[in-house]
Amino acid sequence: MSQPVPSVEPGLKNAFARDGVVVLRNVIDASWQARLQAAIDRDIADPGPFAHGYVPEDGSGRFHGNLRIWESDPDFRAVCLDSPLPALAAQFFGGRKVNLLYDQLFVKEPGTANRTRWHNDQPYWAIRGADVLTFWLALDPVTAESGAMEFIRGSHNWNRWFQPEKFGDTNAHDDYERNPDYEPIPDIEDARQDYDIVSWDLAPGDAYVFHGLTVHGAGGNLHQRYRRRGYAVRYTGDDVTYDTRPGPNEHLRSMRLADGDPLDGPQFPVVWRAASGT
Repeated sequence: MSQPVPSVEPGLKNAFARDGVVVLRNVIDASWQARLQAAIDRDIADPGPFAHGYVPEDGSGRFHGNLRIWESDPDFRAVCLDSPLPALAAQFFGGRKVNLLYDQLFVKEPGTANRTRWHNDQPYWAIRGADVLTFWLALDPVTAESGAMEFIRGSHNWNRWFQPEKFGDTNAHDDYERNPDYEPIPDIEDARQDYDIVSWDLAPGDAYVFHGLTVHGAGGNLHQRYRRRGYAVRYTGDDVTYDTRPGPNEHLRSMRLADGDPLDGPQFPVVWRAASGT
């Protein structure tokens, strides 16, 4: 399956560097979307070892999550390795290589009130470096009613690492290890007027693209008929290395890498390299 890789315009790359988040339209075509939709249904029916479904807050709906699913499902693997995403990531990074960090699934069924609380991602990951981004792909129309993501513009430049916390009642893991260099996340929801919060509606095939330190959150899916299926793929660039600091998600650590090692290897494969001589 082949889809041409669109060019990321300089203005969009500048906006990403400044704001820590942009939107790309029509990132994956209908064929990729259909492949992902079928894979998502398979994962819900028979989830892998890292599934982390959340108990509905009001007893209705369902919030299904999973990660590292590319490792066991050929269609998720194809999206991570063979879709336009690796080459798009390379355009944002501008370096010599791109590594896959991991993938993650977020499915909020109709009427699922659970919010995704404000946080930034990189404290959850056992890496350090600046070249880190996520493509959050929409498989359904995404609106404020169905749980569109919200971002604090420019927060990736705060250089603030917020202590990871659980996102709800889940069987995925216990509380996160405390890191003395992290700080508690502020109560952003009760002080929204103090922050430059931005959001966009998405159509199927569109993507939020955001930095690993951009603070973000999302509402519940209050729509009574539409699902909100989001599939996130995270990539890293040249300057990212493995980090053994306390605090990250245990399921995202490596058994073979030492502190400061490049991510290359089976768990974090190189998915794009610059052409020789460029």
